Amino acid sequence: MSDTQTVPGRIMAAEMAEQPAVLQRILDEGAPKIFEIASQIAARNPRFVLLTARGTSDNAALYAKYLIEILLGKPAGLTSMSTTTAYGAKPDLTDVLVITVSQSGGSPDLVASTKAAREAGAITLAVTNNAGSPLAEVSEFHIDVLAGPEKALPATKTYTAELLALYLLIEGLRGGDGAAAKELPSLAAGVLARQGEVKALAERYRFAQRLVITSRGYGYPTAREAALKLMETTYIPASPFSGADLLHGPLAMVDNVSPVIAIVPDGKGGEALQPVLDRLRGRGADLVVVGQQAQVEAASGGFALPAGVPEEVQPILEILPLQLLAYEVTIARGQDPDAPRALAKVTETH
Repeated sequence: MSDTQTVPGRIMAAEMAEQPAVLQRILDEGAPKIFEIASQIAARNPRFVLLTARGTSDNAALYAKYLIEILLGKPAGLTSMSTTTAYGAKPDLTDVLVITVSQSGGSPDLVASTKAAREAGAITLAVTNNAGSPLAEVSEFHIDVLAGPEKALPATKTYTAELLALYLLIEGLRGGDGAAAKELPSLAAGVLARQGEVKALAERYRFAQRLVITSRGYGYPTAREAALKLMETTYIPASPFSGADLLHGPLAMVDNVSPVIAIVPDGKGGEALQPVLDRLRGRGADLVVVGQQAQVEAASGGFALPAGVPEEVQPILEILPLQLLAYEVTIARGQDPDAPRALAKVTETH
């Protein structure tokens, strides 16, 4: 087509390609403010953390939950906003850190629940891609993820930006320097440059009727986000499971023609996932692995990630080939990943 405006997936492709630059911008421009905010919050010694989000941002919040519990040693939970917005509950949130994650910062239920949390005594922090949003205005603190405007309906660069911003926040809360993230922009560029590998992999899912996606530990939020991306772009039902939960019953639906994608972290999460991978191979599943080279070679196929990356920041790289996979499968099925049916960029839940 001569008119590039009509090329399906043009916007999503461009925004995925921006991710290394966005990650570098956060490290260069965003990190000082993030560490300053973290220092102010740490001085108030919150007793635990609640995370509030929807959709893609909910998966970023789940990643933060793992970081908080593992690196900070503080309990963390994902909130149910309807307890406040629909049922009018008024919990005592004195000395609780409430982090609300939202790309747009415009959803009414996020704004209302954050406002209610602040009135209930919480320390409130908004993490958004919109410094002028209603959510930023009602929160005591705000972190801008600096991703720039995102026009494609599937969130890509804002997701990885949220992950990095949350990692730096939690590093700041424990007095760390975020050094594990230093090489992420160049590593992300290397992963995205291998789109041809993902395009070849996408052929096996062109006519798929359903998918199972699994991981453990830090990789589980990636499994959930990958399933969301695939469902909203390809319309293929994709079920994300913790590897532990998969063994508790859903494994029964996996047979020798079932496509399974496993995100295998290089670390404790990957070690915990090994019995699940063994069971899946034993059932003859079509198992594709996103992980280290040895894990890929032991599967039906996959995508090898860079070695030597600390496990707590691997999710920022893990999701990249899966974003590309959602894009490539959607294009192969003759659909436009820029504009999935029935979706809007800002979802106004109440």
